[in-house]
Amino acid sequence: MTLVVQKFGGTSVADADRIRAVADHVVRTRRRGHDVVVVVSAMGRSTDDLLELAYKVAPEPPARELDMLISAGERISMALLCMAIDDLGEPSSSFTGSQAGIVTDTTHGKAKILEIRADRVEEAVAAGKIVVVAGFQGVSTDREVTTLGRGASDLTAVALAAALGADACEIYTDVAGVYTADPRVVPDARRLKSLAFEEMLEMAATGGRVLAARSVEYARNHNVNLHVRSSFTWEPGTWVKKEEEVEKAILSGVTHDTSEAKVTVVGVPDRPGIAARLFRALADESVNVDMIEQNVSVTGLADISFTFPKADLTVAMRVTEAIAADLGAARVAGDSDIARISLIGAGMKTHPGVAATMFETLAAEGLNIEMISTSPIRISCVVRAADVEKGVRALHAAFELETLQP
Repeated sequence: MTLVVQKFGGTSVADADRIRAVADHVVRTRRRGHDVVVVVSAMGRSTDDLLELAYKVAPEPPARELDMLISAGERISMALLCMAIDDLGEPSSSFTGSQAGIVTDTTHGKAKILEIRADRVEEAVAAGKIVVVAGFQGVSTDREVTTLGRGASDLTAVALAAALGADACEIYTDVAGVYTADPRVVPDARRLKSLAFEEMLEMAATGGRVLAARSVEYARNHNVNLHVRSSFTWEPGTWVKKEEEVEKAILSGVTHDTSEAKVTVVGVPDRPGIAARLFRALADESVNVDMIEQNVSVTGLADISFTFPKADLTVAMRVTEAIAADLGAARVAGDSDIARISLIGAGMKTHPGVAATMFETLAAEGLNIEMISTSPIRISCVVRAADVEKGVRALHAAFELETLQP
């Protein structure tokens, strides 16, 4: 009998009707001859509601108690889903993250999985039960409840699939798969039949929010095939798997991200150690720098620009201004009105001219490119935030991504 891990997000279990629909789908999967392990998120906005409540009670709630609180949402979902499954005549058991053997480090709020001790899950599956596991949580090496970070129920599902040797890991969400662009921006965006892990990682890192980057990275490292599907239509979605199993198009999609800001340090002395001091200071304040660009010095002075999450702009400006004054830089400029457009595709490694077409297309639309970064399968440009959707639509049309086969 094959083993399938199925993960359902918050919109999939948002109310009683949705929970009963999920239970029906899980039971149908079981009756088709599969063993089933299910991972669930909290219902709807319940995690946000719990966080809002916590910060009304205390402006700086202790991290340990915050994890105890927000992990309750998934426990509610798992228990209700088991009740619905039992009502349909199939035996089931619910497990918290700790009961499922998900062992993490001691960092509250963004713990990392260290190992999976899945004995209890395996025993329940062997006994013929459908197992429902609370996502997003585990138990630390100090025996404390921990959470894995927002959106980490995907990671729970992938980690369990790897530990159990599952034949597939199905991620059910409120979209029908991964698209060539955001369908809200590009109405004729096409659903992709398959993607390589590396392509999905680049999409997740550059604004594609269907899967969290940590879950894709874990799947790649443990060779867990992912199937992203809609929990509203149940139709086949997008497979994410090893590159050699994927038929490569030149490009797979266009992503965009408006969640970053930029800081430019003007007139930095061009000598060894300057960049090291600046970025060490930012790292010490937990500012996660993304793109970095330094121009070529002609007069002995250079400009350094870098991007990072917009939420860190105040901290980044404070740290950079302090370092810049010490370095003798002319000034520091912050900019929160930027966006990033990225082209993703494993096929671009063997097809020249992608960058040229991208730059020509953006120029024809009147978009000024402020920064550029690349990888073997990605080209990203920073532009004005007001222009990003126009740029996405133009690139999608220029590369004829609407013609990709779903």
